[in-house]
Amino acid sequence: MKRADVPVWLDESNVIFLRGMADCLTGAGFTVVGESTCLRPEPELGAAALLLTEADGAGAGLDGVARLVGARPVPLLGVLESARPELVRSALEHGFTGLLVRAEMTPDSLVAAVDAVASGAGSLPPAVLTGLLAGTGGEHTGLRAAAAKLLARRELDVLRLLAEGSSTREIAGALCYSERTVKNIVHDTLAKLNCRTRAHAVAIVVRQGAL
Repeated sequence: MKRADVPVWLDESNVIFLRGMADCLTGAGFTVVGESTCLRPEPELGAAALLLTEADGAGAGLDGVARLVGARPVPLLGVLESARPELVRSALEHGFTGLLVRAEMTPDSLVAAVDAVASGAGSLPPAVLTGLLAGTGGEHTGLRAAAAKLLARRELDVLRLLAEGSSTREIAGALCYSERTVKNIVHDTLAKLNCRTRAHAVAIVVRQGAL
């Protein structure tokens, strides 16, 4: 998919930051079809293939975003003020398929995240993954065993590589599977976990201590 064919709507409470993101994306070849602050004016999602907005309760809040996309689902890319695990998990559970940490965002990381989310792959930067993987202790033993019973070894292997940022092709090469097999494994895993996105599945399994 060409970047010009990916219409993006930007929603950001900091107007200067909003302008910077718009300039980065248009400079990279994306089409910015609209801009809003705290979902005002309300994003016209019928014209957008992706909504980039705040994902940590700032601006209009996660519930406001969820209500908006409930009527017309589009992929969500979120900006977090920090990679605190509770913020990350909440965002993923509200349907975000990609996340960026504001202080660590660069033009390249922004463009890469939009590319990934637009293609359906999702995007979690290292700081977010570190936050998800934080926390150890005896209480995780039972959860790890429960997750192991639910998911096959190869499903956990694929999720682990997804968490590390690997593409479908890279996972296929690492595990000696065909790309079709990897896609089938991901599909089955999402169905087992009742998840809509790969990122949400990774978050759930990490929370259970299985990765």
